[in-house]
Amino acid sequence: MKSIRVSRRDFLRKSALTAASAPLWGALLPRVNAGEEPRKLGFALVGLGNLSTNQLAPALQKTKHCRLAGIVTGTPAKAEKWKAKYKLSDKSIYSYDTMEKLADNPDIDVVYVVTPNALHAAHTIKAAKAGKHVLCEKPMEVSTEKCQTMIAECNKAGKQLAIGYRCQFEPHHLECVRLAREKIFGELHLVEAKFGFAIGDPNQWRLKRALSGGGPLMDVGIYALQTTRMITGAEPVSVTATQTKSDDERFKEVEESLTWEMKFPDGIVAKCSTTYNGMGMNDFTVHADKGTFGLSPAYNYGGIRGRRSDGKELRFDSIDQFAAEMDDFAQCILNIKPSKVPGEEGLRDVKIMMAIYEAARTGKMVKLA
Repeated sequence: MKSIRVSRRDFLRKSALTAASAPLWGALLPRVNAGEEPRKLGFALVGLGNLSTNQLAPALQKTKHCRLAGIVTGTPAKAEKWKAKYKLSDKSIYSYDTMEKLADNPDIDVVYVVTPNALHAAHTIKAAKAGKHVLCEKPMEVSTEKCQTMIAECNKAGKQLAIGYRCQFEPHHLECVRLAREKIFGELHLVEAKFGFAIGDPNQWRLKRALSGGGPLMDVGIYALQTTRMITGAEPVSVTATQTKSDDERFKEVEESLTWEMKFPDGIVAKCSTTYNGMGMNDFTVHADKGTFGLSPAYNYGGIRGRRSDGKELRFDSIDQFAAEMDDFAQCILNIKPSKVPGEEGLRDVKIMMAIYEAARTGKMVKLA
């Protein structure tokens, strides 16, 4: 059967610091007198691709504690379009080469890095050195070393670093976490999670290893990985994996599909899969002593649906996940408290993904410290 190629954006749309540095995080924020509403924090989007254009910028119009205050782009035509659409001033528009000038703009509090994976570290570090907090899209980076550098530089600057794990703010996902943690269905035994789609344009950056760091695992597969860690509340101790790669021109540099199995403490097992050449992979199921629960579709921007084997409803109103994610980070900054999705969370995922790749490459089980 011939696969249908779609863009990642269309697929998703249609399928539906450590405590030591914490005192420094709010040092430069304006004081608010009793009874006054705190000002909305200014966000600058770094990278004006599909995600920024179709999700983040619209979400910023819905947030309670944030506002679009700047953009960073390497395309002058995009800058002019955004300037007109969002009524941005010239001083709020930057190129990747002028990011250091963010330091001179007090209207910008947070930089949201939305560039290709392998550029996250460079742009995060520039933002931190300019005195800005950073929200970085997942995956955090393409190596654990780069992730560690990002964390160190943000800590050095006294700025918060959070990773864009939108599902950690989505009510259906949070309900599944509650069902697992409160053992509503008893002890967990198995988590099955999968996410994949048929990728389109063979020239896009996601298919270039130098920019992406890998194939579907580094893009949508990380959602399945995150699910297993969220649901179990634990870290895997070992992983085995198998990757598939055909002669399709799209997969000259990255894997086409990948399946992996992780073992967690207490005997819990996770079985996951991801692909850039298939459809119908957008769900997870949790198996426990007394039944099952999960989501299908699980990872869309909207239209997520839940299920429970006991027949009870698992349904919530859709929210703008990006607005919730950004509002949460703004609240962390305003209230000088750590994010629940800090850089360390992103580092853990990257460490596990590197182990998955090693297991797929060697055919051997890889133990995780």
